[in-house]
Amino acid sequence: MKNFNFRNPTRILFGKGTIADIKDHVPADARVLVLYGGGSAERTGVLAQVRDALSAHTFYEFGGIEPNPRYATALKAVETIREKDVTFVLAVGGGSVIDAGKFIAAAADYDGDPWEILTTRGSVITRAIPFGTVLTLPATGSEMNSGAVITNAEKGAKLPFSSPHCYPTFSVLDPEVTYTLPPRQVANGVVDAFVHTVEQYLTYPVSAFVQDGFAETLLRTLIELGPKALETPDDYDTRANLMWTATMALNGLIGAGVPQDWATHMIGHEITALNDTDHARTLAIVLPSLLNDQRVPKREKLLQYARNVWGIVDGGEEDRIDAAIEATREFFQRMGIKTQLRDYGIAEPEIDQIVTGLQEHGMTALGEYGVIAPEDARRILEAAL
Repeated sequence: MKNFNFRNPTRILFGKGTIADIKDHVPADARVLVLYGGGSAERTGVLAQVRDALSAHTFYEFGGIEPNPRYATALKAVETIREKDVTFVLAVGGGSVIDAGKFIAAAADYDGDPWEILTTRGSVITRAIPFGTVLTLPATGSEMNSGAVITNAEKGAKLPFSSPHCYPTFSVLDPEVTYTLPPRQVANGVVDAFVHTVEQYLTYPVSAFVQDGFAETLLRTLIELGPKALETPDDYDTRANLMWTATMALNGLIGAGVPQDWATHMIGHEITALNDTDHARTLAIVLPSLLNDQRVPKREKLLQYARNVWGIVDGGEEDRIDAAIEATREFFQRMGIKTQLRDYGIAEPEIDQIVTGLQEHGMTALGEYGVIAPEDARRILEAAL
């Protein structure tokens, strides 16, 4: 196991009715900006619960945060913070709203050009306005980590950043608010959490038995409960376990002391920047092809994955690896997510644009070994056509 320094300061308020507990965790004298996305938070009553919880506070609202949150929209929220002298940000939504909240909280307390936050991957952040979250879509784990991804449509860029100053102070996780999610968003969330786990697990062995065992449990849980969530949307135990699994998939615990990949994500970001394909769907396109392409350096962990996650023990090693990769693809498809580029209107000419994007954004040494170059990404994408 590698050396690691693990800390996660986010408080989790989990369970039915916990939105009301916000009042106990936002400072009494705070001036709050409530961020949200489209109309679903209003229609489902989540915003009404938030307003009730903040009734003793001074608060303002800022809606319209997009899926794949836009840089320009986030800057408008920063202007609101400065105009209203806001001292606390509350992001109400899924990963996109929470990611935007992190950027907004940091940019509002940054003296330079906010674009530098993204071009430096967050290294220039020295402070941020305190913020909390109310999670409505389990998927990204952003509610319990310090990272985010922001899209600049004008520049054709989707860039990640992270900072220890960007952990939420608290996050509310009420499984009941997920009952009304559209099936597409449920499926996206399950696949997103699945690939987050794989990126930290399917690399090479370092004798991290706890992290591996934890990751395998998360993967098996998603495989079992993902389809059930689509079939029985108001089953509390299913939704509660999926919500907690998605959070645990990217709160730093399973990634402590182990090598990590993230090539699937970086390639996927360029697909989203190209045509705004849902983030999780880009991952479902790239991952099976990448695993097959990288089957030699990932061999030991692929065999472990086949055995411990899918129960594949028969046949030769190559057959077991093939079967595990195919089982992964079939799981995505069972969740209703297509796994080929052509399913999203992407052909050979668009691959050139994706590869160029990787080069322009410095994504030239991806993977756990840092050896996946843009031309390797081209090969992976061509195999996913």
